[in-house]
Amino acid sequence: MTITAAADGSALGNPGPAGWAWYIDEDTWRAGGWPHGTNNMGELKAVLDLLEATAVDADQHLHVLCDSQYVINSVTKWMPGWKRKGWRKKDGKPVMNVELLQDIDRALAGRSVEFEWVKGHSGHAMNEAADKRANAAATAFSRKQDPQVGPGYRGSGGAAAPRSVAPSSAAPSAVAGSPAEDLFSLFDEPAADAAPGCSSAVEETVLVADAPGTTDFEQITAREQALLGDALRADPPSAAELLHRYVTEIGASGRRYDREEILAHLAPLDGVDAEEFIADEIAPGVVLLQYTTHSPNGTVHRSSLWVRENDRWLLRHHQGTPSSQGL
Repeated sequence: MTITAAADGSALGNPGPAGWAWYIDEDTWRAGGWPHGTNNMGELKAVLDLLEATAVDADQHLHVLCDSQYVINSVTKWMPGWKRKGWRKKDGKPVMNVELLQDIDRALAGRSVEFEWVKGHSGHAMNEAADKRANAAATAFSRKQDPQVGPGYRGSGGAAAPRSVAPSSAAPSAVAGSPAEDLFSLFDEPAADAAPGCSSAVEETVLVADAPGTTDFEQITAREQALLGDALRADPPSAAELLHRYVTEIGASGRRYDREEILAHLAPLDGVDAEEFIADEIAPGVVLLQYTTHSPNGTVHRSSLWVRENDRWLLRHHQGTPSSQGL
């Protein structure tokens, strides 16, 4: 038999009040969180708790639905290399969230586990159920309340404790004014077959625009179009090379996404055509790019703010507004 479950994490402010949850059905789910944590911590804790809860049925195949590329890559691609290096990255720095990752590594021993990426916030019923519970847990901690922890897994000893203890080494950076390194740990390690330096996807679709004689407008437009293309949208670590560390996005629904969320939910688009690119330099090294896209879902007017940093153009903010003609 196969146990199929969705696992998800949530953080308000990222870092901020954080929650995690896994979901199998309405009678089989669990949630928890911390007063202060990150989205990555929540995503990892959801997977860890799921592995521990289902250990009573360790002989069954576990199918984990996850919208976090960070979690999937960490467990299926990067973890063996981290272990060989004493849980350090290629640059010698310690792996973030190491206690959670080590616990997951131990919990995976002897288990048959399969991870499947699902696009978040796209109507996938199990993913939405896990996301709803993780967000509710984070919200509860933001209000200094105990979260709804759920019934737990049948036969595993009952519901979860109302509060989870955050791993000590996974706490956000204490350096004033600096973001937690954890927010960007999705990009600590390239895919196993990636070449050093810029990824082939970026090199093929973007770097050609940086040839001598090309204008800033041409370089920025090439990057924007690359981020709309399937090659980069199917390869989040490559797309990350074009995003500023503080990038934000306002979606058509009005929801705000940070860098981690943007890449966790990145996926190929369905037949999108872009046109009418207009660029305005609003300050030295800052360009506002406006254009329109057309797809089966309708027409969207888009605005992107690009900034030059270390002689590279990086996306700092993006917003899409559906055309009123499609309403």
